[in-house]
Amino acid sequence: MPRGYTICTVPGCPEYTQRGRCDEHRREAEQRRGTARQRGYGSRHEIRFRRRVLARDPVCVLCGTAPSVHADHHPFDRRELVARGLVPDDPQYGRGLCGPCHSRETARDQPGGWNQPSQ
Repeated sequence: MPRGYTICTVPGCPEYTQRGRCDEHRREAEQRRGTARQRGYGSRHEIRFRRRVLARDPVCVLCGTAPSVHADHHPFDRRELVARGLVPDDPQYGRGLCGPCHSRETARDQPGGWNQPSQ
């Protein structure tokens, strides 16, 4: 195995990669995920949710030191809010996070997050 490379995390794939999935499986995952607009992050989300959450939480609510740049759905993700009949663009279901905290939370909590092996 070349130095700095690992085998793709998709079971049965023999390709070497420098991170998680090989290029082919990374593209397939992105296609399944859909665009931001397809996932419900359009202009309404920008105006009603993101701007209000970031105005309310200008500093990351987790680390308390860095400026908030991401409006993160919490305690439920967008899909759970819709499934429960709640309005996913309501700022009460959000929190402001800095980039590193948002990446860490997404990788840990999101089903199919980047740290999860493909199934």
